Amino acid sequence: MIGISRWSKKGGSYRTIQRFFNKKIPWLTLNWVLIQSVLEKNMGVILIAGDATVVTKAGKSTYALGKFYSSIYSRAVPALSFQCLSLISVNTRKSWPIMMEQMMPKVKQPDIIPTKEAPKRAKGRPKGSKNKTATDLALNAEMTQVQRMLKTVIPMISSTIKPVYFVYDGAFGNYAAAQMTRDVDLHLISKLRFDSALYTAYKGEYAGRGAPKKYGDKVDPQTIAEEYLCSTEQEKEILTKIYQLELRHKKFKDALNVVIICKENRETGKKGQVILFSTDLTLEYEKIIEYYRLRFQIEFNFRDAKQHWGLEDFMVTQQDKVNNSAQISMFMVNVSQTLMSRQQEESIIDLKARFHGHRYVREVLKILQENGGDIKISPLFEEVSMLGRIHQRKYSPLAA
Repeated sequence: MIGISRWSKKGGSYRTIQRFFNKKIPWLTLNWVLIQSVLEKNMGVILIAGDATVVTKAGKSTYALGKFYSSIYSRAVPALSFQCLSLISVNTRKSWPIMMEQMMPKVKQPDIIPTKEAPKRAKGRPKGSKNKTATDLALNAEMTQVQRMLKTVIPMISSTIKPVYFVYDGAFGNYAAAQMTRDVDLHLISKLRFDSALYTAYKGEYAGRGAPKKYGDKVDPQTIAEEYLCSTEQEKEILTKIYQLELRHKKFKDALNVVIICKENRETGKKGQVILFSTDLTLEYEKIIEYYRLRFQIEFNFRDAKQHWGLEDFMVTQQDKVNNSAQISMFMVNVSQTLMSRQQEESIIDLKARFHGHRYVREVLKILQENGGDIKISPLFEEVSMLGRIHQRKYSPLAA
């Protein structure tokens, strides 16, 4: 807030900035108006991607402060967490954050002390029990929040673009997430565990009694038939093979479009695999891989917001101020990307240096105009070098 104030000059006092951060601001609308002006010029395929970011915080009074897992520290740390949805242009390979919400920390449940041992249930199915509908799944807090955000974003953008795919990391590699995505009329692209139990469809004859079998042979990623091989590539000692199959998982109701990327080190003999999937059974393997890789562009948004636009630095504690501090950081990511594309800048550092330079030139010309014909070098250097200072002070000729 001090940084915004000291560069705003007239009309941007610290008190004015404080009042701004206390307001309810329609950030979703602001982001969409800015993004829309860019995407309309270069539409192509647009993906919706989601991810969460963690902002470490000290103290105890910040709104929604809790323990969240940080991949940087490889453990849960005191922090704030934000869920973000982004529109990714496949043509330009850029991510545009459109909606961000704060995540609530999990409430620790009190330990339940059993008073008596529960009676053991008899073997077999309890009498009178009914089959559970596979579509009636309870979503966890994260999925519920993402679904609500999707239901807010999609109607707003539907008149301009109609995304088909929602991309998320392995946290959404389960049936509940797939069903949640289909409920908002999108197809999910995500990742399964490397050791997931996948099965081919059963092709045998019906036995004549009971429900027809759905699952055939279990798939071993390292011994898949060559007929499903799509691509082979070797780089140095690493051999990569890509397979695409329509497989079933016992935790999923419907079949999945699965892409298995197998890697083998020819020198050491070590093997591993990555399993990607989509609920769209017609999507080609190259696009599944490309779309999932593009999901990482949202990580660059988080990096820029933390490094350049204050997402890691704000020190407010109240709910509206915390929300506005995070939102303006992501909004500035969109603003900076728009300016960079229009002014052919390649980095945010160069962009900021450019506008700093503009400010210096304006101040120099203003001082020259006020001084008339005589130019005094020392005062000029002193006044221009004070631009952007946290603690402002007036130039004193005695100190020169």
